[in-house]
Amino acid sequence: MAEELKEKKAPAKKAAPKKAAAPKAEAPVEEAPKAPKAPKAKKASTGNKKAAIVSRVQVKYENEVRKALLEKYQYSSTMQIPALSKIVINIGVGDATQDSKKLEEAVSELTLISGQKPIITKAKKSIATFKLREGQEIGCKVTFRGLRMYDFFDKLVSIALPRVRDFRGVSKNAFDGRGNYTLGIKEQLIFPEIDYDKVAKVRGMDIVIVTTAKNDAEAYTLLDLLGMPFHR
Repeated sequence: MAEELKEKKAPAKKAAPKKAAAPKAEAPVEEAPKAPKAPKAKKASTGNKKAAIVSRVQVKYENEVRKALLEKYQYSSTMQIPALSKIVINIGVGDATQDSKKLEEAVSELTLISGQKPIITKAKKSIATFKLREGQEIGCKVTFRGLRMYDFFDKLVSIALPRVRDFRGVSKNAFDGRGNYTLGIKEQLIFPEIDYDKVAKVRGMDIVIVTTAKNDAEAYTLLDLLGMPFHR
């Protein structure tokens, strides 16, 4: 019996499971402060608003002529200072009563000179002596305002008038008493847009410069300061 007990060995004791090692506590790492975000740059303008285009005559009027007029006439308000209002070019085509092509030629040449489409003018009454009927087309005209007005005035005094043969200046006596000036041109050839070889007939024209001046003296000073070459 004792031998049987010896043979039966006591079961081996199971090893106790090892406890998991507790994780070592790591020292807290201080985070670096975040840099402030740079402000977003504003997008450059795409050019939707076009820069204002001005004529050099317009700049001269604003910077020089207005001050000179104010000093000379001592206006109580800047609104009284004279200025250009509009310029009208009129071409009369008397031979259009017999040949309508003559009017077409005049319209074509005035379009080249002005850069805009002319208006056809018609007779206001019938004149039997000239074989003219009321409502008949006898001419054409254009009207300049704003930037086109200043550009044409610049071209007139700087390029066209100096090309007149034996030019000695324009007359001082062409004012109408209300501050407006009328200039008669004998040939359309003085304008650089006209090709001499394509001109069928030499035509004259009237150029009316309308101002806001109250009298001829103020209008004369205005045009003189703007560069109108008056005869001295």
